[in-house]
Amino acid sequence: MDEDASEVGNDGFEVVPAVDVKDGEVVQLVQGERGTEKTYGDPVEAARKWVEAGAESLHLIDLDGAFEGERENGDAIDAVVDAVDVPTQLGGGIRTAEDAVELLERGVDRVILGTAAVENPEIVAEISEEYPDSVVVSLDAKDGEVVVEGWTEGVGISPVEAAERYEGLGAAAILFTNVDVEGKLEGVAAEPVRELVEATEIPVVASGGVATLEDVRALEDAGAAAVVVGSALYEGQFSLAEATDVVGS
Repeated sequence: MDEDASEVGNDGFEVVPAVDVKDGEVVQLVQGERGTEKTYGDPVEAARKWVEAGAESLHLIDLDGAFEGERENGDAIDAVVDAVDVPTQLGGGIRTAEDAVELLERGVDRVILGTAAVENPEIVAEISEEYPDSVVVSLDAKDGEVVVEGWTEGVGISPVEAAERYEGLGAAAILFTNVDVEGKLEGVAAEPVRELVEATEIPVVASGGVATLEDVRALEDAGAAAVVVGSALYEGQFSLAEATDVVGS
């Protein structure tokens, strides 16, 4: 962890590589569905690769934790946090304030809460009161509805309604994943991102569907503070340097 480095979404538009971990390996899923994963090797090697390529922060997800409801790849995640000197944000299987605080004290810069925040919104305020600017609320959406439990259950609320709620509870940022396009490498849907940006004063970090440099630019134009990119980088659709260069151009 680098105490002097900027946090995700706080210093202009940022391209953030994803390091999603399943069974101790980096993977990418299509629309979050088990059995669709493609593996990309050791998490520490991937993390170091992205930092060496210029990443200013990393997006870490314990996918087994997201599906099972408790963290399953703690050792692999700890190894990544120890290996890099840029800020990290971590999600997947964080269900209690105690879980979040343990991770923040361990060296993670921000925790990403999805299911826990939906089931107990006050957890955002509880953690934020003790650790300001440390909670990112993950709003994953299918067909315009927020979904939880590894993208398997709808909760009957729109991303905009949810974002307004969590902003009031002290969330530092919103991570918005459009599951309809996630992992397909077929392009982004910029309008839902724009709607969120217009509805809230806190940064919106976009995720899902990025396939081209034009997608990166579209999300920047929509007002996102940052974009998380996974499959496109791992598959070599473009390099991190190319994505960074296109920002603001």
